[in-house]
Amino acid sequence: MATHNASQGLIKVGTDTLGELKSFSFSETAGTIETSNLSSTAKTFAVGQTSFSGSAEAYWDNGDTSQNALSNGAVVEIHFYPQGATSGDKFRTGTCIVSEVSTSLSTEGMVEASFSFTGSGVLAESTVA
Repeated sequence: MATHNASQGLIKVGTDTLGELKSFSFSETAGTIETSNLSSTAKTFAVGQTSFSGSAEAYWDNGDTSQNALSNGAVVEIHFYPQGATSGDKFRTGTCIVSEVSTSLSTEGMVEASFSFTGSGVLAESTVA
């Protein structure tokens, strides 16, 4: 089983790499539609619609093109690279709406930014050429 160091992961917003990235996650879900009838002894289901969402945390950088593109309500093309962007690596791409942007800071801490994404359409898997 192959494992990957998290330091290889990155996100691109359009063609620009999200700078100062600390962490990210994405999730894909499939809805279910119950198809059971009154005489069923066990519930049965069919596949419904799919969706995806994600989030990212970064050290805030007001000069970073990608961070600036992630304004609340923006519609962006996002690329999640969990294993890096080397030839042969798998990544996911989709269009999403930036559903939340937050900034936090604390004493003796760095200014941090968090971004939440709600997918619109399919999150497609591709391979880096």
